[in-house]
Amino acid sequence: MGRRRFSHLHTELSVAVGTLVPRWALWLHLEERGFPPERLTRDGVLAYQQRELDGFLAAQRLSLSPRVARRLARALARFDPARPTPEEVMERLAGARAAGRRA
Repeated sequence: MGRRRFSHLHTELSVAVGTLVPRWALWLHLEERGFPPERLTRDGVLAYQQRELDGFLAAQRLSLSPRVARRLARALARFDPARPTPEEVMERLAGARAAGRRA
């Protein structure tokens, strides 16, 4: 579930800053700061966002306005890794549709 939470953080952060955030750099920064990406919890991802994210973004020459940072925090807090994301649902539908055409 932690990896799903990391993927969600990466996606939401990329949307929030308006550009693709380097995934591997984010992974390493989380690890270096004591937030193992493969075991991220809701509280962990929120703590990282509050305490460490600005440093990561500054190193990437990116930033978030306070308003966008609050919106990001809400999106991260609401994420339930047990439920499929809209992207995963669409992938599954497209895969089923493609399999139906091959049959």
